[in-house]
Amino acid sequence: MTDIRGILAIKLRNLGDVLIAVPALRAIRESHPEASLSVLVAKGTEEMVEGLPWIDEVLTVSRPRGKHGFWGNLGREIGFAREIRRLRFDMVVDFTSGDRSAIYGLLSGARTRIGRELWGKGKGFRGKARLYTHLAPPPNHSIHAVENDLDLVRRFGMDTSDTRLEFAVPPEAEENALRFLASQGVRAGDPFLHAHPTSRWLFKCWKDEAMAETLDRAADELGLRVVMTSGPEAREVEKARAILGLMKSRPATFLGETSLKELAAVTRRAVAFLGVDSAPMHIAAAVGTPVVALFGPSGEHNWRPWGANHRVVALSMECRPCGKDGCDGSKVSRCLMELPPADVLAGLQSVLKSTRIAEPV
Repeated sequence: MTDIRGILAIKLRNLGDVLIAVPALRAIRESHPEASLSVLVAKGTEEMVEGLPWIDEVLTVSRPRGKHGFWGNLGREIGFAREIRRLRFDMVVDFTSGDRSAIYGLLSGARTRIGRELWGKGKGFRGKARLYTHLAPPPNHSIHAVENDLDLVRRFGMDTSDTRLEFAVPPEAEENALRFLASQGVRAGDPFLHAHPTSRWLFKCWKDEAMAETLDRAADELGLRVVMTSGPEAREVEKARAILGLMKSRPATFLGETSLKELAAVTRRAVAFLGVDSAPMHIAAAVGTPVVALFGPSGEHNWRPWGANHRVVALSMECRPCGKDGCDGSKVSRCLMELPPADVLAGLQSVLKSTRIAEPV
């Protein structure tokens, strides 16, 4: 793959999926240092890669509207693909391997188009594999998602020895985070626990009573102030408020009030992060904060916080990880509901001990 001057990497997934692709994107950059590198993501996920100095451009596309998705908006989609074509990319690396991304790659006019072969029903239209010039085998679901993305580019000669996540925090986000914290009595340098107990997928969340008990014990037994955040969706804010209503201690709260960059600036100052399988969990790992992550139906072997000094707390049950949205369609996951607070507190004590903040302050 010589004479590559312009590269487009495509990751049309959710927030955490985009962040997890960063090591593979770095492998592309290091393997083609003279080429420009653009990244195409779904609108609303661009903060995951914006500000990284080695990415030249971040492009966004709106998610398909209506029940027919991509095919129901074909005219608009082809129009967007024509805009990509005008940028004259030489190579496309498709980390998504969906119908949209495969067609974008073909219509880009790039002579090199890398993707994955996907087997089984519901994996796209007939003949989609022919839209790529280079195909890797399907993803290996026994390894971490970071390793799967790296595997795709390594198969075609692109590699890096630096496999860490990376998240850029601009100065204005740092300033806003300091102002948020100071407004609730958390001074610069004060040790605090960042708790983000929600996910847009509520079946990934722990029960409110258990989270409230654990956060109270973190305050009482470990002497840590708790700073609680949540996503902006109304049901996430409502769940966070329900947890607060069960607590005896009074955390600092920023419920749905921060951008993702500001959230990263807050969590970077924390001594530890406590949360569920979610984008904020991956952000905390990316900025170097020790993570205690609660896992239920999703598999920690695929989605655990990437890097060292993190702890996963999960029950050993034959039925997990099932990947389902709750038990028997209930939207409630028994493997999370039955997780004891003592196990989570022990995980928190473990990461604090490794950072030498295990005693009350």
